[in-house]
Amino acid sequence: MVRTCLFWISLYCDVSAGHSLCNVYQDQVGDNDFRWIKEYGYAWLTKGCWGVSRSHVPQALQHIFHKSGYRYPKVVEAIQITRQIAGDGILVANGTDHARIRKIMNPAFTAAQLRTFIPLFRSCAGKLCGAWKERLRTVTTESDRTINVNSWFARAAFDMVGEAAFDYHCGALDDSENEVVKAYSNLFADSLLFPTKITVLFRSLWGLIPNRLLRYVEYLPTRENIRFRHTLKVVNRLSAKIIAEKTKARIQKKDEKERDMMSIFVKANASEHPSTRLSDKEMISLMATLMLGANETTSSSLGWLCWELAKHPEWQKKLREEIALIRDRVTARGDADFSAGDYDAMSNVLAAIKESMRLHPLVHTLARVAGCEDVIPLSQPVISTKGDVVTEIPVSAGQTVIISICGYHRLKDVWGEDPDAFKPERFLVTREGQINVGIFANLMSFSGGLRGCIGWRFAILQTQAMLVELLDNFEFAIPDDKPEIQRVPAGQMISMVRNKMHLGTQMPLKISVLGG
Repeated sequence: MVRTCLFWISLYCDVSAGHSLCNVYQDQVGDNDFRWIKEYGYAWLTKGCWGVSRSHVPQALQHIFHKSGYRYPKVVEAIQITRQIAGDGILVANGTDHARIRKIMNPAFTAAQLRTFIPLFRSCAGKLCGAWKERLRTVTTESDRTINVNSWFARAAFDMVGEAAFDYHCGALDDSENEVVKAYSNLFADSLLFPTKITVLFRSLWGLIPNRLLRYVEYLPTRENIRFRHTLKVVNRLSAKIIAEKTKARIQKKDEKERDMMSIFVKANASEHPSTRLSDKEMISLMATLMLGANETTSSSLGWLCWELAKHPEWQKKLREEIALIRDRVTARGDADFSAGDYDAMSNVLAAIKESMRLHPLVHTLARVAGCEDVIPLSQPVISTKGDVVTEIPVSAGQTVIISICGYHRLKDVWGEDPDAFKPERFLVTREGQINVGIFANLMSFSGGLRGCIGWRFAILQTQAMLVELLDNFEFAIPDDKPEIQRVPAGQMISMVRNKMHLGTQMPLKISVLGG
């Protein structure tokens, strides 16, 4: 009897959830989108939970992200989950609130400010390389050369963000038992990977719950809520402590240089008119927001990039030759280290970074809800089930629009006839007449328009500094047992080894010391 009831509950959930489960439980992120693009064209309609229609458009990004401003806010489910992870900050704000917070944060992300972090990035990258060399010095078998690079990249990213953003020493690369690093470890895999069907249905109802009541959802004793509450409690406690110290130092004028981002935020918040200040909750959320970027985003992007380079040793060689060439220029002019201009002069290195981000966008889809009735123009017409040629899609207020980032990143009209191949050279030529929709290299990895990621330059500079140091010291290869890497949906796309998901986020690569 119990089994029969469970069967009918499961069947009801399957039917009620519609196509929502297709992407929640997909084997490889993006496979459904790639298949549907080939079958239906650049736009299609699915049934979400409870039969609600959802439009999917891997095109029309210019209209939604640039021309429409804040008229396509995030869906309630995304806002609530993000609030539980990062608090009430820029990631959940919309309209004037979002613009106000971004204005206060902008001074910390200027090109001049970011350049001051290069020595820190280089130092952390050097410490990582030193740790790897020490480990590889004692290997006894070839299998011992296999390292889960993502966990190390995350540790380095935590140290970089901790120092640059808050003047806070995480000690992740020193094997310090830091509570913040520990709280964020495998956050997405532990909380958002493969939610139950009932959870998917419950989240679809959040839009019907008043916001003041929806906040209490986080106290339900589910695995994700427990994980989120613990992580946010840890980081918010530390954030409040750092803000108090920075505020006190500012009053006593002990930190005139304002080397870290939080000092800049404290200064900007104090000097603004009261109507444009950050609230206490918004200030505290800044640390969770920036640490979130360090946890999975930067480390995962670098992991996917090294995986691609391991599969394409010819590109490893090409990048090393370019790095050596630029280093000779640095030495010839009498400098001891690379500058931001030197990194940008490494066109092949930058092209490889862009190409990996194109193939492996961590945020593979973005869900938006139409704030009012609208008509979305299509760059390429599609054929309806009735045989009609469709050049635009009317949407009603409240309708969900799913933007397939991974689908857009594989469109032949944008990227050429071989969009599934790793070819960094596609970024070394200019495509005439192309409209850039993203804020970086026509990619949507950092979103676009008014809500484009404010920290994208920080992330790119981190990646450049790390990659250059790594390629200078190591060679990457696929491990001898050739593990199958899966693109897994867990809030964002994470890498896991098939049949070893219990290990969490993984990117095992065979590492050899150059010249060793």
